[in-house]
Amino acid sequence: MNVVEQTVKQEQMLKGSDFEQPTELVRQNTTIVEDIKRPHNQKPELPPEEMGKKLPLKEPPPNMPNVWVYDGEAYDLSDFIKQHPGGEFFIGRMKNRDITTLINIFHPNPEKNKKMLKKYALGRRALPEDVHPKYAAPEFLFRKGFDGWKDTPKFNFDSQDQLLNQIKIRLNKPEMKKKIAQMDFMFDGVTIILGIVYILVEVLRLNFTQYMPVYLFVPLMVVLRISLAGAGHYFIHRAQVRLNKIFAQIFDISYVPMAFVVTDGHALMHHPYTQSEVDIKRNVFTAMLDLPRYYRIPVHTVHKLAHILTGMFVRAIEISMLGFKFGVKDLYGSWQGSLPHYIGLFGMRILLVSELILFCLHGDFGAWFAQFVLTLWLSTFMIVASHDFEAEVELETRVNHKEEKDWAVFQIQNTYDLTMIGNKYVDCFLSAGLSPHRVHHVLPYQRSGFANVISEDIVREEAEKFNVVWEQPKNFFIDRLPILTKHYLFSPSRMAKEKNFGLWKEHFHPHELQKAVKYIMQGFAGIGSI
Repeated sequence: MNVVEQTVKQEQMLKGSDFEQPTELVRQNTTIVEDIKRPHNQKPELPPEEMGKKLPLKEPPPNMPNVWVYDGEAYDLSDFIKQHPGGEFFIGRMKNRDITTLINIFHPNPEKNKKMLKKYALGRRALPEDVHPKYAAPEFLFRKGFDGWKDTPKFNFDSQDQLLNQIKIRLNKPEMKKKIAQMDFMFDGVTIILGIVYILVEVLRLNFTQYMPVYLFVPLMVVLRISLAGAGHYFIHRAQVRLNKIFAQIFDISYVPMAFVVTDGHALMHHPYTQSEVDIKRNVFTAMLDLPRYYRIPVHTVHKLAHILTGMFVRAIEISMLGFKFGVKDLYGSWQGSLPHYIGLFGMRILLVSELILFCLHGDFGAWFAQFVLTLWLSTFMIVASHDFEAEVELETRVNHKEEKDWAVFQIQNTYDLTMIGNKYVDCFLSAGLSPHRVHHVLPYQRSGFANVISEDIVREEAEKFNVVWEQPKNFFIDRLPILTKHYLFSPSRMAKEKNFGLWKEHFHPHELQKAVKYIMQGFAGIGSI
């Protein structure tokens, strides 16, 4: 049994038989490194309505073919991995997946990319065996019976009359491209300034406390961490080349995500297939719903503190070892291409734990812990605030017959914009990149939040021509936070719901207490990390 199989088995044992959705951390952790041979996977049990149907192959063969699928045709892009202008990772990670949607939404002019594909064509239609049934990810990420070949949403991008094409026509005009480039430059400039201020605030607190009292230090650090994570949010959407492979890891500075793996789960699975069965972000943080409601804040906080101390190091080392053993050359084309990603991965882990150690040595753990708790929980809720993941709606009612829908229209209708203080340029940092969220979803290839902001008028005007209602942005603190708090913090645990426990029994049943202890221990082992 290999390391990944051991990790998956351990997580399944820890989560208990009632646990429906594992934490996002485990998911994304294995999402990156699971492109390996797993001949011992058990075939998932099918739902009753699918029993009796003839389904494609459910278990990947020991060796998946070198195939990328576009519009039903098979291609071998192995020789293109090192040539991809967007970086090796995106091409390498999409092996044995359908890249049709990705090609059309992540490029300003996808027609050029379609012409390039022809030289790598295998001259045949794609087969079910060409697509990894679980996206080279652990099968517990998806519903029982999920099949990547059958369940990946299909969209028709051939029509030039679709909303996305109409938006791109206007954005590709020279004057607009020039404005967007200027906005990207300004965004990077603000990010650099934020990074400098971040360092100065910590230096002042550690060495000149009289100039940085705790009541000023804590809110400043919360704002700076979330704002820098907002910059990192856009960096993982950029071409993964050169130093951006390192700087994209700044996404992790808010204590919640792990950019090394989020680049796949967020950029390549959530964005193209929002609210579908491929969208693993739908189940972010649902593991805490397995805990008794009043244990969630303290237990999850200690769980994440354990990630900083040891858990993320454990997970980073395991990811690296598995990557080196099974797929670095497949993902990056060469060992050299992977090095900046690993430097960024471990550099961010060292930074976060070093900060904790320095504040402890200076006898200032309380100030560090206060900013840690506030940053952690605000960031946690921000991640799920821009979609209605908490709504109790059957998935099929959201995405049924999606192939008949216009992709960009669907994105706008299933995404929220968030406001923090009301200024769009400030909010795109304060919201960790989620303020101009509808534009961000329609144009995931744009490099900055400022580019999203100046593109909003065009997107809204074109959307109105398609009779798409442009709803007012939702205020994070007024419209979203109360709903999210009620759902994630104050709803009964799964076991309490299923067995109709009262409040006392929910919190003191031996099995519930055991789950709380295990949840904390998972943090030290790196289990449950994004």
